[in-house]
Amino acid sequence: MKSCIYECKVMHQRSEPIKHGFTYKLFMFYLDLDELDIIPKHVKWISRNSWNVFSFFDKNHLQYPKEKPETNKDVKEQILTYLHAKGIDLKGGKIMLLTHLTTWGYQFNPVSFYYCFDEKEQPVCVVAEVSNTFREMKPYLIQSFLEKEERFEHREIKHFYVSPFIDMDAEFDFKLRIPNESLHIKIDDFKADKSFFKSTLWGKRKPLTNAKVAWYAIRFPVITLRIMWLIHWNALVLWLKRIPFYAKKSHPELQRDIYRPLSH
Repeated sequence: MKSCIYECKVMHQRSEPIKHGFTYKLFMFYLDLDELDIIPKHVKWISRNSWNVFSFFDKNHLQYPKEKPETNKDVKEQILTYLHAKGIDLKGGKIMLLTHLTTWGYQFNPVSFYYCFDEKEQPVCVVAEVSNTFREMKPYLIQSFLEKEERFEHREIKHFYVSPFIDMDAEFDFKLRIPNESLHIKIDDFKADKSFFKSTLWGKRKPLTNAKVAWYAIRFPVITLRIMWLIHWNALVLWLKRIPFYAKKSHPELQRDIYRPLSH
């Protein structure tokens, strides 16, 4: 199987208006979307669309179009439909998804990444599927691939409520290498062409086996709940440091192209 696990560290570092940062360990699944029905036959701790220690539910990911999603399509069909609407044809190529699975029934994914390849296994694009704690979702299409640096790069105004301590008209600056034996993703926040928040995810490839998955279930129990707890804990720290707070209702006009908006 091409699917695997990445054992990772994530780092967040804020430089303005007050310094704050943290680093913690986690793991993520890197899944070949063509193997989603095969993986449970090899790894008993993982299921598709049914309860298990780790579960992949198609409905938890992008459903297109956002106004009236076609819920009968699986996740690969959804992404292909989304890409087709953007004028992108993978011509039968693979899609690899870096994500967290629902863990012991609890689901939360701050961001998932779809790495899309053509029929010759050449990189075409990445779709970053960003979610907030309100369970809203927004995809960001990343197409600029720098062959010399062997990475995708893209900067875009986020127009999405991700953090109450970062304004919604800040820019996401993505830098992503193609995962292989190692993983490296960098997403910085910019305002007025100046970086004020840096986040980095890096990791090492591990095999997707019964033993490894069981080990990560023990080492990181209910990792999705832990991520949600860490988000709220760090939000409390930022609030105590009196960093400016932006309420979600403050600028609805800056929240655009949202999937599963809170008002629904």
